Amino acid sequence: MRLLLAEDEKELSNALVAILKHNNYSVDAVYNGLDAYDYIIGAEYDGIILDIMMPGLDGLTVLKRIRDKGIQTPVLLLTAKSQVEDKISGLDCGADDYLTKPFVMGELLARIRAMTRRKSSELSLNSLTVGNVTLDRERFTISTANGEQKLGNKEFQVLEMLMLNRNVLISTERLMEKIWGFDSEAEINVVWVYISYLRKKLAAVGADVEIKASRGIGYTLEVRE
Repeated sequence: MRLLLAEDEKELSNALVAILKHNNYSVDAVYNGLDAYDYIIGAEYDGIILDIMMPGLDGLTVLKRIRDKGIQTPVLLLTAKSQVEDKISGLDCGADDYLTKPFVMGELLARIRAMTRRKSSELSLNSLTVGNVTLDRERFTISTANGEQKLGNKEFQVLEMLMLNRNVLISTERLMEKIWGFDSEAEINVVWVYISYLRKKLAAVGADVEIKASRGIGYTLEVRE
């Protein structure tokens, strides 16, 4: 699983990264809120660990902004504060869990497992539905009351990502990174090609959802009004 760790105390961050990697997590580390926000917007993570007190943007502000954008990646807040009010504020902003410093590493690992397990259980559903369209994750098909279409592997992955992030603008670069990978030799316009394939198949089943393009930026899946 891929985690983002945003912690401004570099010695603590280095220690956490070492332990997390030892426990088979892939970790990106940043040291301020501005970088944390940019990384979250630009990449796909299974979990985010945010220190509240950070330069640039504090952790709560980062959390509010990503939740306002519809990003529902699980978030664990780290802070030296222990007041109940701070915990309430963090949870009200959309945090999944809260851990006060100093903490035992075993507890942090357990909390990470718990929050990513909750996310994994959501992703393990056999189907996703947005509008009148159902994506069957076992048969790689989309269907409505009007019919069914088989999807290729990349078509399926693109549509699944859009459905999991409905109404959220996903950059072309993010789709490219998540589905084709950093090392792919494919040109970035391959994303547009697969979006075109999906639009045709959605039209073929009479879907009431559409993939909207923001020129030069990315794509959003929306239900037609």
